[in-house]
Amino acid sequence: MSKFTPSQRVSKVEATDDTLTGRGGLVLFCRYLETIGIYQLLVDSFGGQRISSKGVPIWKLFKQVFCFFLDGTSRHLVRFDQLKNDGGYAGAIEETLEEMASSHAVKRFFKSFRWIAGRLFREILHRLFIWRLQIEQPSVIELTIDTMVMDNDEALKRHAVQPTYKKVKGFQPLQIIWNTRVVDAIFRGGKKSGNHAETAVNIVRNLVEYIRKHYRADVTIILRTDAGFYDGDNFEAFDAMGIGFIATGKMYDGVKEQATGADERYWSQYDNGRQAWGYLEFGYRGDSWKRFWRAFYTRPLYEGEQRLLDFARPDNVILTNLGVNPEALNHLSRSERERCLEPENIIASHHMRGADELPHRGLKDFGFEQLPFKRFGPNSALYYCMLIGFFLFETYKQDVLSEVIPISSYATTVRRIAVDFAAKIVKTGGRVCLKVPRAIMQALKFDILWERCHNSVPIRS
Repeated sequence: MSKFTPSQRVSKVEATDDTLTGRGGLVLFCRYLETIGIYQLLVDSFGGQRISSKGVPIWKLFKQVFCFFLDGTSRHLVRFDQLKNDGGYAGAIEETLEEMASSHAVKRFFKSFRWIAGRLFREILHRLFIWRLQIEQPSVIELTIDTMVMDNDEALKRHAVQPTYKKVKGFQPLQIIWNTRVVDAIFRGGKKSGNHAETAVNIVRNLVEYIRKHYRADVTIILRTDAGFYDGDNFEAFDAMGIGFIATGKMYDGVKEQATGADERYWSQYDNGRQAWGYLEFGYRGDSWKRFWRAFYTRPLYEGEQRLLDFARPDNVILTNLGVNPEALNHLSRSERERCLEPENIIASHHMRGADELPHRGLKDFGFEQLPFKRFGPNSALYYCMLIGFFLFETYKQDVLSEVIPISSYATTVRRIAVDFAAKIVKTGGRVCLKVPRAIMQALKFDILWERCHNSVPIRS
């Protein structure tokens, strides 16, 4: 009877003093962060945050926190104690073991932040936003405002962990999203809805003013919202800013009656190739509102090859000021204005609300929902670090990894392909060399990625 034995059986195990790492891809991310100049931006904002001159420099703390998120092995800060003794990991992020922060150092760092530090973190997000706008040069900026529930239901005691609309206790920050990235956010307790006070209007107004001051005064801005921001005062405020808005309306009985009573000849059809909708255009005004907005009542006609019966149709109402306020599209060419005013394009833009939810999933995959501190200030700082790290991760995919990994990939996929591979760190002739397997060098075009890290466009001061 034959024996099933490996052709290269391992007969002995030994320890090695070679500097090895299983996170070879982190060196690319670290070099990218250095090239774009994010560390100087952080030092300029938080240089006074350092508690002791003998401790780890503040920019190194931020760097190790960003790498902690990208590594994704653990959401617990005690992970830093393991990394502090890992020479291979330290070499992959271009640090010495003496420069690696312990979990106690990281906790002291975050506990030094007060809740008012959120303003400085938001300023960094704004700077990153303008950096990408200057690179991509869009003539129309489409933003989405939404809340994101962070489930901290297991927390025994956390400041501002409160019941949310998803029936779990947690936080519910208000976020503005552009092109898969969170470009502004306000960290808040769980009971704060999207329409709480005037927060939504204020955050939009501040960002619009920042865009017009630091990017282009004549850029067209369109804001998408869901039903959580349905409010006449919100719409009036957005309209007064000179921006366009496309919002989800409320399905009141009067709206349904108007739609069902309309003659079929007033209905039109929109088809995106996968799904068809019938839509009816009309003027919409709430009971206490001062003015009408342009509105579309939409109803899907089929799903796949099967048409929907009347009682199964998930009807919807879309409200917009496009076509009501000429100022919103004033800076576009005539052809671009006409395109933006077409009902089909407004409906298509509203349907992007589904895709706008994906950055929330991507952010949670990159970081985590459960925040570790009891006090609001440290949790707020960690949340904003996660936002900044996620923004940099998204730009890293676009600037460096786009040829080897789809830029829509979540962090888990990027880790498996472009981070979690073996590498050897060798010091010779006064230089440090990262050696990767030839298969990785060829599959990832590692030498090309290395060059891209050094040629990325820096953040302008």
